[in-house]
Amino acid sequence: MSVEAKSVVLAAGGTAGHLFPALALAQELGRRAIAVDLVTDLRAGRYDADFPARAIYRLPAATFQGRSVLAAATAGLTLLRGLAGAISLLRRLKPGAVIGFGGYPSFAPLLAARLSRRPTLLHEQNAVLGRANRLLARHVTAVATSFQTTKFLEPCRRSKVRHVGNPVRDNVLKCAGEGYRAANGGRFCLVVFGGSQGARYFSETLPAALALLPAEIRGRLLLVQQCREEDLAGVEAAYARQGVQASLAPFFLNLPQLMAAAHLIIGRAGASTVAELAVLGRPAILVPLPHAIDNDQRLNAMRLAESGAAWCIEQKDLSAERLASRIEHLMRAPEELSLAAAAAKRQGRPDAVRHLADLVEELIGNRNDRA
Repeated sequence: MSVEAKSVVLAAGGTAGHLFPALALAQELGRRAIAVDLVTDLRAGRYDADFPARAIYRLPAATFQGRSVLAAATAGLTLLRGLAGAISLLRRLKPGAVIGFGGYPSFAPLLAARLSRRPTLLHEQNAVLGRANRLLARHVTAVATSFQTTKFLEPCRRSKVRHVGNPVRDNVLKCAGEGYRAANGGRFCLVVFGGSQGARYFSETLPAALALLPAEIRGRLLLVQQCREEDLAGVEAAYARQGVQASLAPFFLNLPQLMAAAHLIIGRAGASTVAELAVLGRPAILVPLPHAIDNDQRLNAMRLAESGAAWCIEQKDLSAERLASRIEHLMRAPEELSLAAAAAKRQGRPDAVRHLADLVEELIGNRNDRA
């Protein structure tokens, strides 16, 4: 086994949805004595602080979102700079494979690996193949998916597609053994978050919805909610007036533990959120992020809702009155929440990271070296 095949490069866009599964894979590869280097962009900040990599590299990346010729030209030049940087980096690191997790920051490293004839693997977290991944899917060695069927994957040859699930981090897996315990009329833990950094929509809608609940229902609540920094004071004051016991913060480092303690979760439907809900086995009201180009969160949420594990309500349809009615109904129906929790658990793929790591080892020719 050559030295270079004992290391891999992970490439992921700098958002939690891309970085969390990459982090989970890095943790598993570390246990297999495979060194990891991370390539991302400047947005990673908060999420890559504890990333288990030998080194973290940031390359220029851009999306083709603007309609003007100037915007397209600028994005193209940025991507070319990223490609040049990626080619230089791979020559220096000599990894056994490059694994991309989506987002345009993964584009240059995977293209550079293709040009240098290194094995490449693409992992798609959502039920919809992302735009950068669509451009790359035909050209990589293998494609790993989180869902059994993935929209827009048809052009890719099926022989190189492997359904492995969406890897979740070790701190989620550590909580996966905690069974769901119904509130049964006692204190009710409600956890609310809108993705990795909270959502203004929930800061506006939740206080209005909880104000409509009967006083005895509000009195049972133990609320944990992510809020943007600028919204904290207003939301905190609203809950104080309502007599709701609430813990608010822009970011919770122990979110998996808080989710495991929840009787009900309200949130968006990002790929990592959906995967973690299933592994933990917790019921949720999912409100997909509206106006997404490919409506990926709606498809993520519907896959969970169709199994009976969640309730998917689009933001345009979710008034404060409807949300209050749904919360009150579920708080008075613990058996319904228990059934949803069990359905979520059946959808969980705690073994996803192991299967993805096995695929990585196949690519670098490492499987025969393991006992």
